[in-house]
Amino acid sequence: MAIPVIDFSTLNGDKRGETMALLHEACQKWGCFLIENHEIEGKLLEKVKKEINKYYEENLKESFYKSEIAKSLEKKQNTCDIDWESSFFIWHRPASNIRKIPNLSEELCKTMDEYIEKLVELAEKLSELMSENLGLEKEYIKKAFSGSNGAAMGTKVAKYPECPFPELVRGLREHTDAGGIILLLQDDKVPGLEFFKDGKWIEIPPSKNNAIFVNTGDQIEVLSNGLYKSVVHRVMPDKNGSRLSIASFYNPVGEAIISPAPKLLYPSNYCYGDYLELYGKTKFGEKGPRFESIKNKANGHY
Repeated sequence: MAIPVIDFSTLNGDKRGETMALLHEACQKWGCFLIENHEIEGKLLEKVKKEINKYYEENLKESFYKSEIAKSLEKKQNTCDIDWESSFFIWHRPASNIRKIPNLSEELCKTMDEYIEKLVELAEKLSELMSENLGLEKEYIKKAFSGSNGAAMGTKVAKYPECPFPELVRGLREHTDAGGIILLLQDDKVPGLEFFKDGKWIEIPPSKNNAIFVNTGDQIEVLSNGLYKSVVHRVMPDKNGSRLSIASFYNPVGEAIISPAPKLLYPSNYCYGDYLELYGKTKFGEKGPRFESIKNKANGHY
């Protein structure tokens, strides 16, 4: 099965409807997809990867192989509750902590700031497209996620180092993502990412031509009333390569109150007699307005 590919360059032309339908299907049936032609310069993406790889080699690699995780794997001890990864987290919005992280160069900080500025624009565009596909107002998801300074944005930077016993451990154990829209800039050579679909694990190949991999988190599933699913995924370690993963999370702020969009909910807790009365007057009309009317009555809006 080939993962859906969304070509952003077709969103302003004759193929917009086709592209929107493909995006809707990807969110419903896959919970993940690739974005091509997203207008973030390849030169910037390559610089982000280069600076992160340099930071890992200079600051994290040696200490990882001396860590308790590495020691327990060498001894072939129980590894079911550990992840074979070297990672750190950067907050960007509402407030940035990037310059408080030890040993990050100013060049890396500036590069990440420039990248995240572009990535927020892409995430907001995606949130608008998803809202439109769900029949909601364009900024519904963005508003649901936002505090006074917009939605939250953070990045998990991870390396999945070469692993001597990949059969004994996960790079990252099976999980769904807690947040909203996840945008992944990943390795272009080393594989490892897998998503669970239709009862089996699907390997996600390394991203070519700086395509950005996207998946939806638990909050999108809740907001969409289950129409868009968050999907279980994992990372498998590799014996011959060290995989780079730069996952940025477009999430609700901590104080955001999340619930399914009312427009997507069926009416509930209504008197069937009231429904029959309304049905008698609207039998030959569309059911959607009838559902909306009975929903409003049940909620005391009449």
